[in-house]
Amino acid sequence: MLVAQGAEVADLDGPLLLAEDRARPLLYDGSGVHPPEAELWG
Repeated sequence: MLVAQGAEVADLDGPLLLAEDRARPLLYDGSGVHPPEAELWG
């Protein structure tokens, strides 16, 4: 997943504050952020 190419700062933990916002959220674990399941996009 390419996020914010060319940006000086990219806040990747913002979605953690919305953990219950989506039934199929992005997966966060000890090694990073993983791509979402296709159901996230509807």
